[in-house]
Amino acid sequence: MPLSTANDLSQQAFQHWWQQQGDWVEAPNARRGGESGVQRLLDQSGVLYAKRQIGHIYRSLLHPQGRPTVLRERNALLALEALGVPVPQLVYCGVEHDPQQGWRGLLVTAELQGFTDIDSWYAQGGREQCDETQHSQLLHQIGATLARMHLGHWQHGCLYAKHVFVRFEEGQPQVALLDLEKSRRRLSRVRAARHDLRQLRRHSPWSEQDWQQLLQGYRAVFAEGARGLGTALA
Repeated sequence: MPLSTANDLSQQAFQHWWQQQGDWVEAPNARRGGESGVQRLLDQSGVLYAKRQIGHIYRSLLHPQGRPTVLRERNALLALEALGVPVPQLVYCGVEHDPQQGWRGLLVTAELQGFTDIDSWYAQGGREQCDETQHSQLLHQIGATLARMHLGHWQHGCLYAKHVFVRFEEGQPQVALLDLEKSRRRLSRVRAARHDLRQLRRHSPWSEQDWQQLLQGYRAVFAEGARGLGTALA
């Protein structure tokens, strides 16, 4: 396919998705020198979520002039999926440079059907609706999911409990991760693990006993990642 034709098709795809409108689930907020927000879209295939960004970039040694953050999130989604870490299915990702507004970025993902962030799950009585064995299995599954990510050298970068989504299917817990905008690949798997685990411990609802069960699931996959962190992960 000629390059000009490929570029035209790419621009058409971007315009198609950019023009889709839905309800804001995360109103645009100013950060990183631009703005970013998330809309819920209704599509023939189901519910989609579109992250819209204008002038929202990150800088690195490879990209000192800045690069749209949706591209980093796209890379993380694809990499974690390959590692067997459940994440939202990528539907579309594209960027376009506007002379007036600068970079515009768009990331469209499919809804995680039946999943709820774990803070909401607890608030809605999820723990009371399952027995202690199922809750223990859930904590182990969360730990194992994070371990697979870190074992692949990936750091979530902004790991709060609200980014851990869960559901039970036929009595079995399933776990998925969201909001990978700050994710990046680290040379050191242990450093990736320590950054995320410390951050999650500070921003999670779990008791010390719960946390130790999560770490048991983690260590079963990647023992080195949790070594030397202590019980409180201070």
